[in-house]
Amino acid sequence: MPALITFGRILFAVLFIYSGAAKLFDVQSTAQAIASKVIIPGLLDPYILQLETMTNMKMPQLLALSVGSFEVIAGLMIALNFGARFFAILLILFVLVVTFYFHDFWNPASPDRDKAIIDALKNLSIIGALFIIAGYGRGPRSSEPIYGDA
Repeated sequence: MPALITFGRILFAVLFIYSGAAKLFDVQSTAQAIASKVIIPGLLDPYILQLETMTNMKMPQLLALSVGSFEVIAGLMIALNFGARFFAILLILFVLVVTFYFHDFWNPASPDRDKAIIDALKNLSIIGALFIIAGYGRGPRSSEPIYGDA
């Protein structure tokens, strides 16, 4: 059974590895999508200006690079089963935020509404799988019963 769990964890992680790599290979389009959806509070303007000056990039580009890198790293860590619980919890928070900002299923008009709801439900399923990974962690230890076996 542990081999199936490992295989499933690797297949699941491919989603985040691919998605993050796609963002990194097309930073401009990712930055445009972020700029169109995410509004950064004015309270953070001085800090954002410092970051933009230090990196010589605009905040949407920095966020695109950060998000893409995070997805690749988190996906690899889950696939390799290294810090799986930690990265699963981070990804739960990430997917919740992405669902809120990018899949606003409560607003779209009728033709787009069904697609938005399906996208939000897919993200809900992904969150469910991440909870399983977070709950299961590295897997059963020799001192722990496997699947309720005594």
